[in-house]
Order: sequence, then C-alpha cells, then structure tokens
Amino acid sequence: MHPPDLAEPVPHSVGLARPSRVLPALACDSHMHIFDARFAPSPHWPRTPPDAPVAAYRRLQQRLGTSRAVVVTPSTYGTDNACTLDALDQLGDSARGVAVVGQDVSDAELARLAARRVRGLRVNFVSPQSWGETTPDMLSRLARQVAGHPDCGGWHIQLFAQPEQIEALAPLLRALPLPLVIDHLGRIDPADGTAAPAYGVLRGLLDGGNTWVKLSGAYMRSAMHGPGYADTLPLGRALVQAAPERLVWGSDWPHTTEAPGTVDDAALVDLLRAWAGPDWAMDAILVDNPARLYGFGGAA
Repeated sequence: MHPPDLAEPVPHSVGLARPSRVLPALACDSHMHIFDARFAPSPHWPRTPPDAPVAAYRRLQQRLGTSRAVVVTPSTYGTDNACTLDALDQLGDSARGVAVVGQDVSDAELARLAARRVRGLRVNFVSPQSWGETTPDMLSRLARQVAGHPDCGGWHIQLFAQPEQIEALAPLLRALPLPLVIDHLGRIDPADGTAAPAYGVLRGLLDGGNTWVKLSGAYMRSAMHGPGYADTLPLGRALVQAAPERLVWGSDWPHTTEAPGTVDDAALVDLLRAWAGPDWAMDAILVDNPARLYGFGGAA
C-alpha cells in the first residue's frame, strides 16, 4: 500500500506527496548535507547557512522512503568536518560520510575520519575556496595519499567540477589509483546532453570501470526547471544505459544552490525513476550500488 501524503511539508522540500513508487528496503540517498547551528561556518563563507539538522533530514527520509544516507561536508564549513561527523554519530551505521580536507591533511586525520565512517574525500573545483586553492596537483596527491593509507581501504575521491574542467582533467582522472565519483551529472548542460565533450570523457571513464556518477543536482543546469526537469531525461537515461552498476542517486537536500521553496524531493525520486526505466535498474542505483561504494552491510 502506498503511504498517504504528508500533513505538512519537510523543511527545504516543497510538496506533500510521496514518490510515485514505494522505494525498496535499504534505499540510499547518496548525496545530502547537514547544516547545524551548533557548528560555525568557515570564515570564508559569505552566506548564512540554512537550518538543516539531522532531525529535519529524518523527516525527508520518512517522506521518500530512504533509510541510508551519505553526508557530504558542504563548502560552508571549509575543511572542518565536525558537523558531518556529528551527523554520522546521530544517524548511526545507516550513514556514511564524504569529507573535505586540505592538501596538507595528515595520515592521522585520515585515520580519524575513517574510524567515524567517512568513505571518501570531496575535491571541489566549482565553489570558491578562499580557505585553500584546489588544483590538479592537490587532487593527485590526495588520491595517492588515500590509496596508500592502511585505514582508507575502499575509499574514493569525489569530484565536483565544471564540464570543461572534467575535460581538462581527463588524463589525471583516468590514472587515479582509487575509485572516482563524479558529482551532479558532471554538471553537463542538458541542452548539450550526450553531444557534450564532457559526456564523452564521462563515458570513457565509466567504460574504464573505476568511475561512478551521482545522479543528482538535475536542477543545477536544467532550463525547464521543476518539478520534472524534463530536459535532463536524455542525459540521465544515457548514463543509466552506459553503466547502471556504477551510478548512485542523491537528493542534494537542503538544495543550497536553489531558491528556497523550489525543490520537490519526491519529484526528484520520480525523475530518477524516469531516468532508470525498469525497477531493477532503479533498485541497483538506490540499494546495491551504494552498498558497494560506501561499504554498507547488514540492516539499516
């Protein structure tokens, strides 16, 4: 039986309806952020962070039917992962983390993060980073450091980059000594879709077997806007057809790149369904793939 609509909306999420399909057990939201007023933003951050604590996110999980989550440290906190680690403590073993660190991160700090269920490092070429420049050399050195760290087995590098940056970084990305996860559909313009040069790079990386893509952030480049973001359908479907076993989905809640009150998370789940096609592909993207990538085991 399909659960009834909500009585009141979830913070930072428009609408009361639930997704059109009841999600499978252990479904994972593989990209979201927690903002908690107990943790001060980095001095570099110019805007007031949203109020998006774990308690509010649990309401989103209840609306969508997800039970696992991957907490990604947002640019707001710079290289301070305290808010993310606190969220992981609250969410328990049903959550994993992706941290942000500086190029001088110590092996001891990486071990500390690993012990708290962090499973990757995000390297961000998009958001202004006045706390430290992000460079290809930094990406390469962090990847080598993680790959050689005894406590970081199974970790990955998560890349947030513009399409033209993905193109420029292609030789380095192909040579990374650990898995690569590319954020938000590679930020490819839906108007370009599979004709975009960055899509060719992305497809080559996927075919190489060591790269994953996050089916998330559809609204970042969509010209058609929500709730359907219909112009993203060709790109999303092409990625699913190319490598359904190495895609994960994320809500990107609380949607800090968008105007408040504009994103319906249930519609984002329905968009995933439109991208994925058959239920087995959607189930793989929501359950099997994140279980492998993030090391989930047992019941959520």
